[in-house]
Amino acid sequence: MILAGLTRGDIADYLAALIFVYTILIVANVLLSWVRQFRPIPYNVTLRRVLGFIEESTDPFLNFFRGFIPRIGPLDVSPIVAIIALSVVGGIAVNLVEG
Repeated sequence: MILAGLTRGDIADYLAALIFVYTILIVANVLLSWVRQFRPIPYNVTLRRVLGFIEESTDPFLNFFRGFIPRIGPLDVSPIVAIIALSVVGGIAVNLVEG
């Protein structure tokens, strides 16, 4: 079994990498939402699949914060709060795993 050879440090590094990738997906979702406002998405199947994946993977997490953080005019600050919360909770989780 592969997991038997992993140390706590390896698992913590893997967890930190997952948190980093998810943070990048949240930032990509924000940037792509701005692009969609100014220019509609073309009929590119691959691009639509990538955008669909990004939205489906980040929207449930962001919707949790959108439920209690109101918009400030046209700005949605929930991704900022979500990234901060993810960094704090992720940092605590990584430190707990490392020991």
